[in-house]
Amino acid sequence: MNILQDIFLSHYEEMIYLLRPRSSVIENVDRMINCGNPDFGGAKYVCPTCDEHKFVPFTCKSRFCPPCGNMYTIERTTTMSFKVIASQHRHCVFTIAEELRPYFLEDRSLLNCLFSAVRSVIIRMFHNLNKSRNFVPGFICILHTFGRDLKWNPHIHCLITEGGFDDQLFWRNVKHFNYHLLRKSFQTALLDELHQKLGDSFKRTKSIVYRNSNNGFYVYAKPNKCDPKYVMKYIGRYLGRPAIGNSRIDDYDGDFVTFHYNRHEDKKLVVEKVPVLEFIERLIQHIPEKHFKMIRYYGIYGRNRASDKHIHRVVAKEKHNMIRSFNRWRDAILFSFGYDPLECNKCGSKMVFEELYFKSKPVSLHELYEKVMAKSRCRSPSKTKTSQFALSVVKSKKKGATTNV
Repeated sequence: MNILQDIFLSHYEEMIYLLRPRSSVIENVDRMINCGNPDFGGAKYVCPTCDEHKFVPFTCKSRFCPPCGNMYTIERTTTMSFKVIASQHRHCVFTIAEELRPYFLEDRSLLNCLFSAVRSVIIRMFHNLNKSRNFVPGFICILHTFGRDLKWNPHIHCLITEGGFDDQLFWRNVKHFNYHLLRKSFQTALLDELHQKLGDSFKRTKSIVYRNSNNGFYVYAKPNKCDPKYVMKYIGRYLGRPAIGNSRIDDYDGDFVTFHYNRHEDKKLVVEKVPVLEFIERLIQHIPEKHFKMIRYYGIYGRNRASDKHIHRVVAKEKHNMIRSFNRWRDAILFSFGYDPLECNKCGSKMVFEELYFKSKPVSLHELYEKVMAKSRCRSPSKTKTSQFALSVVKSKKKGATTNV
């Protein structure tokens, strides 16, 4: 059990009755607490040489869990790398006025307004380059709701190509981003959308924001080194990572949690000691609603047209399967820690998959397949296909092929 699991398990009832969390929070916290718990299932492997057995418990796959959140980041970074075209990119950050933050915390559906405002601003900026040619860039938006101090601070990280294609696939480079236009346009677009959603009750706040932010909202759009070969590593840390990693939690004494972070303004190390319930509240407020998309693709990266197949990508399609193979749990452990988790400790042979377990009972592969297909509202496979599936599993065992779970 890691330190975050210990904190939430010790104060689970207090969190439920005092903080009254949302259903999506309870679901993710429950999964995180039971991550790696053998009672919730796993895979049993056996050594074909010496008959040694090994049980590998399942992980929770929740982005709220630090280890699983890091694996999610790796997977999404890989997916994004397949979409990126061979062009310089610019990393922009769109922030909002402090007066608006409570609105997004109270009604999380308003977070969609952040995405739509950023989209309209960028499309407009490129459209003004040549209105008749209809230049469209490719950009990826990632929503962050937390700052380094874990407080509520929704903002958008955006990766934009420094150029765009027109309808005839003519590329135009864009080295100058109109910084003033981005600030003012983003402010206007977002406030107008919020006014439309919230009605006239938002008028007073809207006028206050305009008065306090004469130059628009802060938008970081200065030139930076985003070479396409290294762009995925550059923004990997801005993806769906958990709000805090276990390495940043310095101490937990049962009542208080001590954690550290580097302040964004001056890079100074800051150490905070907060009551445990305040720490839990800061964390769980950043858990998104179920099925809410934190990463969205627009422009060239969002559309799917036949002409886009002629666009040169950074990663060739022939390399996709090879790159994805590095993200499998066995290969990830081998490359990260230097040992093979399926190597027998006694004789050194490669262990093979034997059975799946859930609640200490073996699970039929056919039964599991039926449940997955039923959940997807698909037809049950025919007996012929079922027998072929079972036969392939048996053959894989005999050949000693390992099965990734």
